[in-house]
Amino acid sequence: MGDVRTELLLVSDFNLANFAGILRSRESLPWTPRLAPLDQVVSALSAPTSSDASALVWTRPERISAEFQRALQYVPADVERSLAEVDGFADVLLNAARHHRLLFVPTWQIPLAYRSGVSELRYGHGLHGLLAQMNMRLAQRVADAPNIHLMHTARWLQQAGDGAWSDRLWYMTKTPFSNAVFQAAAADLQAMADQLGGRSVKLIVLDLDDTLWGGIVGDDGWENLHLGGHDATGESFTDFQRTLKGLKERGILLAIASKNDESVALEAIDKHPEMVLRRDDFVAMRIDWNDKASNIADMVRSLNIGLQSVLFIDDNPVERSRVREFLPEVHVPEWPANKLLYDSALRSLPLFNLDTLSAEDTQRTKLYQDEAERERTRAGHTDVEDWLRSLETEVVVAPLNDADFTRVHQLFGKTNQFNLTTYRWTEHELRERMADPLRPIWSFRVRDKFGDAGLTGILGLYLKDPSTAVISDLVLSCRVMGRKVEETLLHVATEQARNAGKIVVRADFIPTPKNKPCLEFLQRSGFDQAGASFTWHTDRRYERPSTLALTLGPSPV
Repeated sequence: MGDVRTELLLVSDFNLANFAGILRSRESLPWTPRLAPLDQVVSALSAPTSSDASALVWTRPERISAEFQRALQYVPADVERSLAEVDGFADVLLNAARHHRLLFVPTWQIPLAYRSGVSELRYGHGLHGLLAQMNMRLAQRVADAPNIHLMHTARWLQQAGDGAWSDRLWYMTKTPFSNAVFQAAAADLQAMADQLGGRSVKLIVLDLDDTLWGGIVGDDGWENLHLGGHDATGESFTDFQRTLKGLKERGILLAIASKNDESVALEAIDKHPEMVLRRDDFVAMRIDWNDKASNIADMVRSLNIGLQSVLFIDDNPVERSRVREFLPEVHVPEWPANKLLYDSALRSLPLFNLDTLSAEDTQRTKLYQDEAERERTRAGHTDVEDWLRSLETEVVVAPLNDADFTRVHQLFGKTNQFNLTTYRWTEHELRERMADPLRPIWSFRVRDKFGDAGLTGILGLYLKDPSTAVISDLVLSCRVMGRKVEETLLHVATEQARNAGKIVVRADFIPTPKNKPCLEFLQRSGFDQAGASFTWHTDRRYERPSTLALTLGPSPV
């Protein structure tokens, strides 16, 4: 998904006009909604569409399953027949997924007020039990379709409260839900769009006093902090830290911005027996009496992370307001005054993309700590080339394979700064490209004497033209920018183009609000520029940087 709006077809067996209006009012959504003909789900999903079109398919369970319709009328239903009807609907979705870029499918719900006796959740008996089985069957059937995303309808109904269902609107306009439900659905769709577009949180910056623990460590001493033990407040802080630790293990970075005496605060982190998070769980710390907003900006700059990928949590509303004003791109949620609500407040934020887990995710904190060590050695070298050479960097290039597939898909989805087009390839599209000899993709792994940075780069070529190789993908993690890996990607691109008999290599830059670093590199790369196009003639060699070693397959390039 890029920044250009594409079509989102709204397919339903009830009236979605109000929902469409709400979506149109959200300028940050990357889609333009279009209503499909009412109650023509199968034909709407089977109709020809453009390759970048997506659809939201919102149905009622009684329209999908005649057996469930019978159950609604208190007629005993055949569970297996109902599940077979779900299978039929799943087949429609799986077929539609082949010619739609993305499919969003809200799960089925009925009013919780509907009752069917003491056995309503017993297998094969109750209405709500049958509905749960139908939703689970649908989830199982579409689990292997990476571009089908189920949506959690129950959350929207919970947020809307008692007014979620509207019998009046249903009988008058065939709209079963109130606008409060549609607003909640739109918010969830926005969160999904942000995550699929690489706009999820990568770094959480935390205050300490009354945020990571209860109490003021400088006044109370670390021994008297509320943390763990047989204390409701202490227990809540421990649970909050456990959740943060889990996010860190899933690749979300943690940092500290606290107004405190550094030695006193670090003593609490190191010595308190109930601390879940320890010093090595954080990639950066700014513990001093300086302005927090300035400290956060400095940390983010040193980590080379975009401000839009940062979440700041602080119990102090004055500090939150200051960061919002000074760093408007940073996510600064309102934070509950009740400390017992910290963990649930964090879990309710729609800012984290935890869909897949790669090897790089589990090691992300260490990767950034290694990068900090590299930067510290830079001070000992007056010449940048000497410093780069001292790192003993090795870049290993390989064609895209199954082992690297998850990480490559992640990079396409998350990388914004060094990204030629920021096109977000779906898993289905990447699988197709793996089988297409005219659209090869290579992965780039980077390691040096400080550690392994993992899979951090992607190069894709389009070789259909007889004389020109088009660089369709040029992606690099911000963690290795500035270490000549960028030049290495272009070296490999020109060599592969030459080997394929191409005369020209061309890269067409598509600007977004965040990928200026990629443009600035291309402008100084030596490629000839004409507008947003950059070209290189393969009768000249694009030299490999001498400061690193490069391996392509079994032999050096």
